[in-house]
Amino acid sequence: MRIDGISAVVTGGASGLGLATARRLVSLGAKVVLADLKGSPGAEAAAELGSSASFVPADVTDTESLNAALDAAERNGPLRALVHCAGRGGDRMRILNRDRTPGELDSFAEVLRINLVGTYNALRLAAARMAANDELVDGDRGACVLTASVAAFDGQIGQTSYTASKAGVHGITLVAARDLASWQIRVNTIAPGIFDTPMLGRLREDIREGLAASVPHPKRLGDPAEFAHLATDILANPYLNGQTIRLDGSIRMAPR
Repeated sequence: MRIDGISAVVTGGASGLGLATARRLVSLGAKVVLADLKGSPGAEAAAELGSSASFVPADVTDTESLNAALDAAERNGPLRALVHCAGRGGDRMRILNRDRTPGELDSFAEVLRINLVGTYNALRLAAARMAANDELVDGDRGACVLTASVAAFDGQIGQTSYTASKAGVHGITLVAARDLASWQIRVNTIAPGIFDTPMLGRLREDIREGLAASVPHPKRLGDPAEFAHLATDILANPYLNGQTIRLDGSIRMAPR
């Protein structure tokens, strides 16, 4: 699907992987709505990207606010692309503490609510808009790119909730692609490894260096622009569907 001239929504678009993706989409000629939380720097990010970008505050678990972002995107033209980057890190909670106290169920459920339920909400609402598109673009009514994590495949101790949520995103990818095929909507997922995002920016430099050294090749953190490049390649390639693609420098996470 050609990207020049399309209307797109990027969730989590105020920073990190989402902002990098929005920046690349704009550079390729798309009009982009950045959907992110009300307290995020989304307005500043959209201003940086210029007239082809706008910010709409939205919580991906809230249907009303997410629909407002989709409404804004459709004012730019038929919605053709969703890149869903919004999410949160895990709670780093063991299943059992040293004193055999079980982990908190509410914390586990909250991570799944944001990362998995939020993904499904964004996917279903965006797909409903795309399905209404009369005209096909290179055979597609639309295309969706979701975000999982390498934790979906080799989660570490303390990542039970995060791993479960991201494994769920991987799990729905093929099902969603099959489900939406009759509407000519493609669904793919990126499973990033260790990327240089604001979340990692809060870590001490020696910890960041250790993480970078653990990547087989190249021995560095991933650049969000590399995620963005893959996301737009996925949108552009009309035969790529139902896949989860690891983008991780071939890292396989250790147990802890």
